[in-house]
Amino acid sequence: MALRLVSDFDLGKDVLPWLRAQRAALVAAGAGGGGPGVLENNYESLRVLNVERNGNIIYTYKDDKGNVFFGLYDYQTKQNEHLYTFEKDLQVVSCSVNRERTLLAASLVQAAKEGRRNELQPGSRCLTLLVEIHPINNVKVLKAVDSYIWVQFLYPHVESHPLPENHLLLISEEKYIEQLHIQVTQEDGNRVVIKNSGHLPRQRVAEDFVWAQWDMSEQRLYYIDLKKSRSVLKCIQFSADEHFSLMFEAPLDVSLSDSGFKLVNFGYDDLQDQEKLSKHPTLCVFTNHTGSLCVCYCPNFDSWEQITYSVLYFHKGHGKTFTATLGRVDSRVTKGITFLSLDYYVAVYLPGHFFHLLNIQHPDLICHSLFLTGNSEVIDMLPHNPLQSLSGSLVLDWGSGKLYRALLNQSYLLEFLWNTRLDCEKLALLHCVLSCGRDPRRLEAKIIQWISENISACHSFDLIQEFIIASSYWSIYPETSNMDKLLPYSSLLTWDTEIPGITLVTEEIPLPLMKVHSFKGYWEKLNSNLEYVKYSKPHLHYNNSVVRREWHSLISEEKKGKRRSTVYVRNILDNAIKVISNLEARNLEPRLTPLFQEEDNHQRLLMGLMVSELKDHLLRHLQGVEKKKIEQMVLDYVSKLLDLICQILEASWRKHNLHPWVLHFNRRASAAEFAVFHIMTRILEATNSLFLPLPPDLDNTEKNEKVKFSIIVRLPPLTGQKICRLWDHPVSSNIISRNHVKQLLQNYNKQPRSSMMDKSSFSVEFLPLNYFIEILTDIESSNPALYAFEGRDNVDAKFVEEAALKHTTMLLGL
Repeated sequence: MALRLVSDFDLGKDVLPWLRAQRAALVAAGAGGGGPGVLENNYESLRVLNVERNGNIIYTYKDDKGNVFFGLYDYQTKQNEHLYTFEKDLQVVSCSVNRERTLLAASLVQAAKEGRRNELQPGSRCLTLLVEIHPINNVKVLKAVDSYIWVQFLYPHVESHPLPENHLLLISEEKYIEQLHIQVTQEDGNRVVIKNSGHLPRQRVAEDFVWAQWDMSEQRLYYIDLKKSRSVLKCIQFSADEHFSLMFEAPLDVSLSDSGFKLVNFGYDDLQDQEKLSKHPTLCVFTNHTGSLCVCYCPNFDSWEQITYSVLYFHKGHGKTFTATLGRVDSRVTKGITFLSLDYYVAVYLPGHFFHLLNIQHPDLICHSLFLTGNSEVIDMLPHNPLQSLSGSLVLDWGSGKLYRALLNQSYLLEFLWNTRLDCEKLALLHCVLSCGRDPRRLEAKIIQWISENISACHSFDLIQEFIIASSYWSIYPETSNMDKLLPYSSLLTWDTEIPGITLVTEEIPLPLMKVHSFKGYWEKLNSNLEYVKYSKPHLHYNNSVVRREWHSLISEEKKGKRRSTVYVRNILDNAIKVISNLEARNLEPRLTPLFQEEDNHQRLLMGLMVSELKDHLLRHLQGVEKKKIEQMVLDYVSKLLDLICQILEASWRKHNLHPWVLHFNRRASAAEFAVFHIMTRILEATNSLFLPLPPDLDNTEKNEKVKFSIIVRLPPLTGQKICRLWDHPVSSNIISRNHVKQLLQNYNKQPRSSMMDKSSFSVEFLPLNYFIEILTDIESSNPALYAFEGRDNVDAKFVEEAALKHTTMLLGL
């Protein structure tokens, strides 16, 4: 399927066998029915509670007596560990463990069983505890209240030594968030106890919010509060010490009720008030390492004919609202729409109905995102259980207790690329598989094979152009930030063709207001993206128009006998030599086709100018990147462009088992040669509009004239005639004349003629030619409309006469 779910953890495989082994060991030892780690027949109570930043997974289960056990699966060692047992029949709301596994925080509520006495303190519904577990010792009640509480330890980026202070978030159903500062100390060797258990300092982090999301990997808290009935998204970044910072505020045009309350990624959430949850849309925030910031949401819907959802690309300054037609009205659906983060993409899908893979780096054109609907096999193979996107590519299936890494299935998407018929899907899939970045050489070979077999199958874009630009972009993009703003991503600037099954509306959105002035890491990249949206108009994407002008200027000066400074020209040619050297280093075996190996000064000037202009472009706009690194990136990028051209031609050559220099143009072409020649013409067409250094300009020397003429005569007649009209040369005139004469004489009926001719009408005393031209003139005058040469009104008997005289003169060496 399009999504590849790689299993990282499975309760049934990674925990349950260990629990059964624990029970078997106790039974063999003659232990009674109870005890830590013992699970009788209550396996269905086993569920995941939380996933911490280091990947450790906290789970819970009950024995037959209702005692609550907490366990931990170590993501690194793949080992299980019993943490704590709470010997009362309660239901767990939330649980978290600090990095050193010395403290456990948990909140519990009365189990929903009739006739049960209240196990909690009088007047309270939820009990929040802080437990010393290294070794198991004191238990401190943090809260005993009538509202639900969720707990989350912070995991700062620090060295491996134990921290003297831990920080715990308490998230209340009463719409506030507190941070507790917990100092610990060691006693009697390794025994860890809470130092200030009598009074834990508290700090209010947020209040009056209606929605909150926890990013465990980046230690960020996103929340929404309502100011004058308007939703405002805020983000708090927690640092290694007790400090935290409000990073930004961003207005959201979404409808939320202040009576609702929704938490995302704070653990198992089945205990949240479902009636209140129904008043909230599905909403989540996704970021990635490039500085992107996306808010995805879908309002509640009651129509199964269509669904509307929005993605706000804050890092691009606009949002898109999509309306998708549901593929099968009668099919059963899950709880609702699913949003998943997939690095450069966000997946939006409703199993059985549609799958939308949104390009968040380049969201401007809908054709760069993949939308599938209806009875597609891809739709049927999507996971039907609701998945929760945790952080990065991690997703959790709460129902089954399985943790996955969600990846794009490159092999499946590549296979889909071969079979799809729609141009929009071909374009989206091409970019999607290239973005995966796994084994690029092998991937490029497969795409080139697909291109060679579908060269004429695309009508909305040039396959070769798009592949060359996109593959070159992805080869250099990961090396530094901001390359998505400076290098071309696609050959397309607009897309007006409708995408079946979906419509969209694009709107500008207010940019987030950054609340700090010093940025590092992700925040520096996000701020750079926002600054670009604010101030960079028009776009800064590089193109070869400057190269085109400069190259034509250099060639023109050369023809007029003028020359630029020797140093300037030498530097340009040196750039070309470096590119060719880099190009040769990419291939260990000699090429079948001798591209870029000829000593062609004009071609090398163009190649060197590309390096020079692109380097200047990046030096102007890439801040904080060393000049040497930029020079190497430019060299790699230009070399990649040319290498891809060589790969396309080489693949075609090998496919048809042609040997080097097989196209001598001195005999009739085989089917294989014609197929390769067709690919060559498409390469020329693609590279010409991109203004890449291919092909070298052939002048009209005798050798080159023979090559040109031999190509023309082997083309299909109509194609050859069109080319002749573009080539201003005696050989071309000769071909045009022959075609004109052939057309005039093919229906000619010889009539008796007068032997007397008006010699004043002829400029040459050459009787056979004079007589022949007179016949042609008579035929033309008898029916001029019938014999007008298509596209060349000035082709007549006089033109034929001049062409014949020039040709004869050439043959006689005069």
